[in-house]
This record gives sequence, C-alpha cells and structure tokens, in this order.
Amino acid sequence: MIYTITFNPAVDLVMSLEQLNLGELNRVPEQHFVAGGKGINMSVLLKRLGLDSVATGFIGGFSGQFIIDELASEGIASHFIAVDGQTRINTKLKADRETEINGAGPIVTQADLIQLTAYFEETLTAEDVVFLAGNTARGMDEAAYQAVAAVVKEGDARLVIDTNRQLLSNTLQYEPFLIKPNEQELADIVGQSIESKADIIKYARELQHRGAQHVLVSRGGDGAILLTESGAIYEVGTPSTTHRSVVNSVGAGDSMLAGFMAQYLATEDMARSLQFAAACGSATAYSTGIATRDLIEELVDDITVTQLDHLEKE
Repeated sequence: MIYTITFNPAVDLVMSLEQLNLGELNRVPEQHFVAGGKGINMSVLLKRLGLDSVATGFIGGFSGQFIIDELASEGIASHFIAVDGQTRINTKLKADRETEINGAGPIVTQADLIQLTAYFEETLTAEDVVFLAGNTARGMDEAAYQAVAAVVKEGDARLVIDTNRQLLSNTLQYEPFLIKPNEQELADIVGQSIESKADIIKYARELQHRGAQHVLVSRGGDGAILLTESGAIYEVGTPSTTHRSVVNSVGAGDSMLAGFMAQYLATEDMARSLQFAAACGSATAYSTGIATRDLIEELVDDITVTQLDHLEKE
C-alpha cells in the first residue's frame, strides 16, 4: 500500500474578483473550496493514475471533515488522527494582485503523534511506500518528524521525503528511498551556492553520503536532475513542443514526486520514472488543479531524459 502523510492539511478558500479594495465591502462573483496539502495532492495524483493510497495525518473540525469527504469523492481512503480544533482554512484572493492568508491550524499533541506512529507500527510492511511531505503542524518539533521517519524505517517500507531544509537534513539518517529538494533547498542544506549542473550533482551526492538512496533535485522550468543509488545521473527537461502555459505551480512538485514513484513501482526503470515524473509535474502546472491522466500521457513522450554521468567525472 501507498501512504501519504500531511501533518498540517488545509482547506483553501479561493476567491476571484477583479479588484480588492482594502477597508471596503468586496463582493466575490466566484469562489471554490479545495482540499490542500502536499500529501493530499499526492494521493489525488496517484488515484488519477490508477493507484490506491491511504491519506493520513492530523485533522480536526468541520474543515477537516470537508477534506475527508473530498478525498472520498475521489475514491481515496483516509486514516487521519482526529485532533482538537479546526483544520486550517487558507484564503486565496485572486484579484489585480494575488493575496494569500494562511490559517495556523490546530495544535498536535504528543498523544496525537503516538496514535499516528502506532498506526504505522501495526500496518507497515516491506511492500509499502510512505510519502512524508510538507512541514510540521503546531505543537510538533523536529523530533516528531524524525519519529515518524524512524517508524517507517523500522517497518522496512520505502520512505519518500519532500520537506524543508532542516527537517530533510534530520531525516537523512533514516536512509529515505527518495528525497526531492529543489535547487535552492539543496544549496541551503549544504551551505553552498550552486552555479552549475556539476554543483547540483556534487552536493546531491553529498546527501547520498549522508543517507539518501536516490536524490531528485527539482529545478522549476529547467526540469530536474536525478542521482540514483547505482551512481547513474539523469537530467530531464520540460515538454519541448507544447504551446500550453503555466496556470498554477501549486501541486506541481507533489505531482512530480508521486508520478515518479508510480512509474517506478510499475517498471523499476529510473530514466522512465524521471520522464514520467516530469510529465506529471508539467501537467499539473498547466492545469487549474492536479493533473488528469490524459494530459500526463499527452506530454510524456515530448520529454527528453539524458545522462549526465560525465559531469561528475570531469
């Protein structure tokens, strides 16, 4: 089974209006609600690719129930730990200038964390994959993040991590199967500036020496670079001939990571998995929400993967 963890999910209230007038009454002609969070995005993308997953994490109140209901409407199972308080609601104002107001979310206690780790202790097997994505919730610290990573390692499941600099650094000791820092996060982790592809390879290799099995460095519009445990290095670009434009980058990185693992579980082919991952990330960037399978399949053969092993030897 595949599990996705979102410690601090959200309901995004997206409101569109022509102009926002501060201090005055503003009427919104269009609004919609979206279940948000990195792990939730991954579960949605996986489902659209035909893979089942269980979305987990911490959730509370009527806004939390909305997320559970939205996942169920997509056919996605969930096993959230109920906490006191309300799952956060983020307001996204799309006007002449975009404005975001993000809620704080509920406090997660040590008892809540123990419930989640106990669930994984009872459930995980070596056949499972766990996506640990995003930041901690209020009340959690770095040790809490590490506790979940440790349980996944103890269960012999594959651990896939996408989080910020410090949390990512602290989980390398648990030998994650795959990590996905972006180029700036990689620079922050190693405390060095990145000037070239050779620098990306050098510093990503350092993260492998610290425990990561495979390192996928996302580079936005420049694609991504993958270092595999076997020593191979691959680069992938974005679709070369599409006339589509980026609509919204939210969820693109989540789609890339979920797409990579979906293809890897089917083929164990690193190059093909990277190509498919790029298609998933691009498809979501070209969409108003998480990508559809049809668009992903339309883009995948328009993406090129090349080997960069020579850059490390120069």
